[in-house]
Amino acid sequence: MMALAVSQIVVASPDKKAEIRIAADGASYSVYREGEPIVSASPMGLELANAPDFSDLEVVDIQKQSQKRDLALTATKASAARDWHNGAIVTFREKTGAHRTLSVEARASNDGVAFRYLLPKDAPVVLKGEKTAYRFPNDPACEVTEYSSSHENSWALKKISELDGAKLYDVPVVCSSASGRTHYAIVQSGIEAYAGSSLSPVDGGLKVRVTPLPDRKDVAVRSAAGLTSAWRAVMMADRAGDLIQSHLIGNLSAQAEGDYSWVKPGKVAWDWWSGPTAGEKPTMERFRRFIDFAAESGFPYFLIDAGWPLNATPCCDADPKTDITQSNPVIDMPALVKYADSKGVGLILWAHWKHVEPRMEAVLDTYQRWGIKGVKVDFMERDDQEMVQFYVRLAQETAKRHLLLDMHGAFPPAGLARTYPNYITQEGVLGLEYNKFAWGQVTPGHNVKLAYTRMLLGPMDYTPGGFRNSTPQTYVAREVMPMTRTTRGQALAQYVVFDSPLQMISDDPAAYANAPGFEFLKDVPTAWDETRFIDGSPESHVVVARRKGQTWYVGAMTNEESRTVAIPLGFLGGGKFKAEIWQDGAGANDVEHVVKSISNRDVLHIPMSVGGGAAITIKPVH
Repeated sequence: MMALAVSQIVVASPDKKAEIRIAADGASYSVYREGEPIVSASPMGLELANAPDFSDLEVVDIQKQSQKRDLALTATKASAARDWHNGAIVTFREKTGAHRTLSVEARASNDGVAFRYLLPKDAPVVLKGEKTAYRFPNDPACEVTEYSSSHENSWALKKISELDGAKLYDVPVVCSSASGRTHYAIVQSGIEAYAGSSLSPVDGGLKVRVTPLPDRKDVAVRSAAGLTSAWRAVMMADRAGDLIQSHLIGNLSAQAEGDYSWVKPGKVAWDWWSGPTAGEKPTMERFRRFIDFAAESGFPYFLIDAGWPLNATPCCDADPKTDITQSNPVIDMPALVKYADSKGVGLILWAHWKHVEPRMEAVLDTYQRWGIKGVKVDFMERDDQEMVQFYVRLAQETAKRHLLLDMHGAFPPAGLARTYPNYITQEGVLGLEYNKFAWGQVTPGHNVKLAYTRMLLGPMDYTPGGFRNSTPQTYVAREVMPMTRTTRGQALAQYVVFDSPLQMISDDPAAYANAPGFEFLKDVPTAWDETRFIDGSPESHVVVARRKGQTWYVGAMTNEESRTVAIPLGFLGGGKFKAEIWQDGAGANDVEHVVKSISNRDVLHIPMSVGGGAAITIKPVH
């Protein structure tokens, strides 16, 4: 291959607004939107552990690509994703020495740009890390969260120059450009043959830190032949909330293969949140109570959390004596499954990953034989290559057995749910469970920020549904039958705003008996045909509309400030509609139920209390 005389390689999105530009020496890249620099010239490249780093590169080949397709989706925020992008695979070769080749695949979509590294399969690769960094012009203020093994931290708005150089930060990092015309998020995708990563502050920006192997701090990725790195991506849109609608992370992923029509999203009765963290003693009577509640409410699932297996110990341990292929002697699991099935309810079982990993197939075969519908696997708290491989293998093996998969103590999503739609939700979020503890920071402002940050990455098992509602001023921390720091209106709104196709109904059944607003929880779907951001900002409030069939559901949430939001209804089609509104009432546990006739020319004005919200159902009148 001859060297090509190019000054830089430019890949532009179909609408020509977004561009990624790669330097001719392969050492840097930049990102623009509408001519404005979003990422200024920033380092790119690999850090090898088993060979010298690439140097003195020249372009020897450019393969241009373009894609225009609509992808059918299973159980997520929309029924289809539009994947329209332009791309290029740019191959570089060293001018001297071993003349090794390195390729960079770049893509530009209307909702963002991405690139990844490719090494030929003719040799093994031992990777120390990446040189990849993001340098930002004009020191933007960004929503950031600190990286930790659980990925359960709060968010803060900070300038890049204010970040602590001794700390690591998680994805996404969500910023706005100097002009304010572009809001963008730093994200990753396609990690299945790679490892997770975090971001380390460097002068003027952030550097990618690929998570090292547990036993080799100088090695992040091992490959027997060649390398396909994770995608480094920048989601971009006019408004921060427009990023919620983006399918970029899923579109960059390997697409699902085979039949996933058996994947059934839905709501889940759950026995852990309302009780003590050590777990109540398992009994058939206790589990039947939750099954009956799910059946009466029309919920398709009941999740049995920690404490059910033979020789179970407190939730966070993985005692070798615990056997997750056998239940506690007081529990007849086949009989419980039969009872639940007679009521139209499927059972999902909790398990510690250390009990699953050594004998995954035997465990999953047992659950399939019992008639279990899914598994919640917990406490991985790692995102190195070995752990990523565990996720992939578990997603594959549960899919083979038609089991749903919910990962807790998990890294944030990076597109695997697109590849394996049975991998239906995951944690990696500071969620409702932290209301059980005095040190939890699940504030109204935190909840609003989640819609613009963590939720951009994919399904988010925040586990909403707390019906002992309060305000930030009246909240009291308690582990059993806990309270929330938000109103009932916000508790309802979370089922529209927060994306999770498997959505918990987290409180005790007694909390929902004759409770204002519970009729909305029984009605609201968990997977959608369409999602639209309506209004708000990470520092104030959020309004999201989602459609299922002909019915629209709207969720509105505010932070620690009361406000009235105007919701224009132009997203509705023609004709007349009936709106049912559940909005904040006199007290934190009260909702005002309002029914209105509306059309797409109307604007709804919804008052929200401190830490409040509203949920709206809009159905056509025939």
